[in-house]
Amino acid sequence: MGKELRKSQRIDFERGIDVQIMGIDGTWRRSCRMLDVSEGGALLKVDGSVGDLDLKEFFLLLSSTGLAYRRCKMVRVNGDQVGVIFLRPDVKKKSASPSARRVPVEGLA
Repeated sequence: MGKELRKSQRIDFERGIDVQIMGIDGTWRRSCRMLDVSEGGALLKVDGSVGDLDLKEFFLLLSSTGLAYRRCKMVRVNGDQVGVIFLRPDVKKKSASPSARRVPVEGLA
């Protein structure tokens, strides 16, 4: 995808940022460099082959401890570079608790 077709502005990193990708089930992990990032995705340069990895859904680990991460999906591959989009978590609306749903009845206070 050409840079002119991207929906959001990207931030380029001159040398890249060291990150890792990890399978959803934690069975594999691979070092890579994040070359650029935007609100909706990133461009990664993966160390080694990506042919044997399941990149339908995986985690992009932004910290060495794994506390900062994004859930991703691969959208394109160009050699050792992988374009990913960030998947948003399903946000379920919280229903009000039963006490919050009570409607006061006039004259019964």
